[in-house]
Amino acid sequence: MKIDKKACLTVGVSVFLLFLAIRYWPIAETLLTGIFAAAMPLLAGLAIAYIANIPMTFYERYYFPKSKKPFVQKSRRPVCLTLSFLSILAIIALIIGLILPQLISCIKLVASMVPDAAVRCVDWLKGTGLVSEETYKALASLNWNDVINRALEFLTSGLGNVMDVVINTVTAVVSGVVTAFVAIVFSIYLLLSKETLCRQAKKLARHIVKPTLRERGKTTLDVLNDCFHRYIVGQCTEAIILGVLCMVGMFLLRLPYATMISALVAFTALIPVAGAYIGAVVGAFMILTESPIQALVFLGFLLILQQIEGNLIYPRVVGSSLDLPALWVLAAITVGGGLLGITGMLLGVPLTATAYRLLRAELNKAEANSGSSEKPCKKSETSQNETSDTNE
Repeated sequence: MKIDKKACLTVGVSVFLLFLAIRYWPIAETLLTGIFAAAMPLLAGLAIAYIANIPMTFYERYYFPKSKKPFVQKSRRPVCLTLSFLSILAIIALIIGLILPQLISCIKLVASMVPDAAVRCVDWLKGTGLVSEETYKALASLNWNDVINRALEFLTSGLGNVMDVVINTVTAVVSGVVTAFVAIVFSIYLLLSKETLCRQAKKLARHIVKPTLRERGKTTLDVLNDCFHRYIVGQCTEAIILGVLCMVGMFLLRLPYATMISALVAFTALIPVAGAYIGAVVGAFMILTESPIQALVFLGFLLILQQIEGNLIYPRVVGSSLDLPALWVLAAITVGGGLLGITGMLLGVPLTATAYRLLRAELNKAEANSGSSEKPCKKSETSQNETSDTNE
């Protein structure tokens, strides 16, 4: 038996590194956390580039595709990249413009209604006899506007030192802005030179990866890319369908803020499971400023719509775009959410679709090979029978 020294060395090094990781796990965890935090702008840039690449490739298909002019060919990528980012920013600005002003006005309206509501509540408590006369006089003598202002001051500055809060807030904002700027710049570089990077990656893979493993890895990456691409498109399509249905239903039920709440529901639908509760709570809060009965009607309507969306629309739209049965879509959401929460819900469906397509391809290939191996046997049997007949 011949022993492969290279394989033994690889196994020995892997076992040694695994032992070090288990033995010094706190240090390894700190190191990995630091590396992940340092690489966060680059990872965010990869995510932004992947999402922006979808509309960019769409624009490139229609930006003078048959033109041979040098100016058109050189300007195709920068122009389409700019249009892609502008489209994403326009969608975000439209959603914020529809939601934020109405939400701020509703919060102001609720804040102005709190003092009168508190006075009416105190009067109701006196009528029921639940409070004594002294307690009623103490509550009635309160200036509820001052109480609200003091509560707001406590929330903003009473939980800690004001300077600490300001410093931490400024640090977080600056850090977020720097991370976002680096991520966007990195994504632009990736998109501008994605063909060059792909060629370099293929050249590197040809030198360090075996041909069979390289071919299998290329197939897996192609399927994974296609599944994530279809998943993002399917999620956006499903969110648009849900927003349109919500708006139509709210118009039929004559509920206020139909356009704004429908845009919010469509936007939060991109967040699995939790997005439904966010849209329901914010929408009901805004309608509550107009009518409590209408707020209850909206919650009932949205509950029915979410059930239809979760059991019929989502599995069919996202599942059909991924070529994944609806049963496996629901299973991927359930298992992914149980393991990794919202992140698992976002990644569970495309990863399950990738595994499903790869496994199906392997099974079809195995059946084809087994079928081809059986056919010669049948031919040989028939040929043997024919020779025996001729001999007889």
